[in-house]
Amino acid sequence: MADVGRRRGRAYIGSFTAAGGQGIITAAVDGSSGALTVLSGVDDLPDPAYLALSPGGDTLYAVSETAEGAVAAYRVTGHTPEPLGPPVPVGGSGPVHLSLFAGHVLTANYGSGSVSAVPVRADGTLADAPSAVLRHTGSGPHTPRQQGPHAHQVLPDPSGRWAVSVDLGTDSVRVCTLADGPLDLHREIALRPGSGPRHLAFHPYGTYAYVLNELTPTVTVCHWDADDGTLKPLVETPVLPGAPAGDAYPSGIVASPDGRFVWTATRGEDVLSTFAVEGDELRLTGTVTCAGHWPRAITEAGGFLYVANERSGDVSWFALDPDRGLPRYEGSIEAPAASCVVIGPEAGRA
Repeated sequence: MADVGRRRGRAYIGSFTAAGGQGIITAAVDGSSGALTVLSGVDDLPDPAYLALSPGGDTLYAVSETAEGAVAAYRVTGHTPEPLGPPVPVGGSGPVHLSLFAGHVLTANYGSGSVSAVPVRADGTLADAPSAVLRHTGSGPHTPRQQGPHAHQVLPDPSGRWAVSVDLGTDSVRVCTLADGPLDLHREIALRPGSGPRHLAFHPYGTYAYVLNELTPTVTVCHWDADDGTLKPLVETPVLPGAPAGDAYPSGIVASPDGRFVWTATRGEDVLSTFAVEGDELRLTGTVTCAGHWPRAITEAGGFLYVANERSGDVSWFALDPDRGLPRYEGSIEAPAASCVVIGPEAGRA
């Protein structure tokens, strides 16, 4: 796995303020040990459930997972994020994920089943309203979770040509383009009915996408063709070594920078699963406890895995075995109602 120089960094942790969270927490990252040290918190945005950094790492974007739905921008060149204007309505309810694509912040709006595009100005601030909203249609066989569309993630593909949205309610992945106007649907790919796709992670070489299913604890391995914007499902693999003992709701997925491993988190079972990448297939090689309860999201940085444990209210970090990819628990910090973690450079460093 890649080593990012073992330098210092910053972690930004989103949390649900309605459940006692502190909003957006900033922590220092020790590049050698992976350890986090809390620096500050800001609670001006309700329920900042998901965060994303600008390519230069100096601007942080956050969704507000509320019925009205909004996105906000922050300058993060100091210890405490500084708001860059008021939150901007996204034209959809319950945004749960966001990413940057083609000069816009894209949000996946779970409640309204849509994807919004908010233009980003040259200084990193946001336009006053979305330039486009693409509404999903459809449903699935799992009631009540699939009575209508529920966009759960939107992100660019590795080529930067396509925006890909994952919809739990319609058992599908949509491939879109964004040019000087609307979000245009290029292709919709159907997955197994009732699987409930939640998030996907691309292989770093851009040839595969791994779709994590929430309603059945599996990963669907897909071939990705960036030339045509085509996703082809190949095989579905369980994320657990046996039948779940109780609730099992997969939540987060990430691929290693060298493409050798994939990791998933599963709520209820409260485990992290490690997969070896073997061509068109994933091979489950082990599971470990997430060191908390209800792991909502995971991220990899510098040879460490970071886990936001929502219900136990903490963020844990794990050292990753460079040969086998297996996580080893190293420590935790308190973070009530944690929902996600993103890692960036130390403030003031590119």
